[in-house]
Amino acid sequence: MDGTRIADLDELATDDTFIFRVRATADNAVASGAAALESDEQTAAANDDSTGSGADDGIAMPDDRQSDDDVREAILLRLAPTDDDATATDDDATATDGGADEPTAGDGGTTAGDTTGEVVSWLNYCQHMTHIKLDKGSGAPVRDGELVCANHGALFSADSGECTYGPCEGAFLTEIAVTVRDGGVYLDDDAYEYVGEGPAESDDDLSSTSNVIL
Repeated sequence: MDGTRIADLDELATDDTFIFRVRATADNAVASGAAALESDEQTAAANDDSTGSGADDGIAMPDDRQSDDDVREAILLRLAPTDDDATATDDDATATDGGADEPTAGDGGTTAGDTTGEVVSWLNYCQHMTHIKLDKGSGAPVRDGELVCANHGALFSADSGECTYGPCEGAFLTEIAVTVRDGGVYLDDDAYEYVGEGPAESDDDLSSTSNVIL
């Protein structure tokens, strides 16, 4: 567990992503950049050989080869409150009967993908083609609680990372565990160590021009 403070909670928006860099410490880390592009091409070639139709199953082959000094891009997103959250807050306030606040699920820190928490974190790579970035440096599009891949229109549920629409439907973004405490967001994942804020300079985005009108 790294434990480094990534960002202040107040810096994070519910309609935009915050980009930062981590270094993979696990042997089976997800490939990115050029390594992921090569993996995608190998998957396409394998499909051609096995089916002769050139069909793409929509999900890139995982690659355990690490490149670019093992640095990956990641994104943070603050979840927008839901009607259920508001109802739960009202119920908690009623239950306390004027006494001290009851502990909530987020008091001890919230992990990525936990819908009771405030912040989620994912590696910054689409699951259709894992060399394509969701956030290209100016924030990933977020619409109605879903992250949008601007290249081919895949939609990912912000609270779970699951692709709900598009060529990789049913696949999940790669989660990075984070903790929220003392007004900040901290890295809480044994598989990664914090490198810095912003995109990776050496991890070029090899994606094509956007095919989606946002």
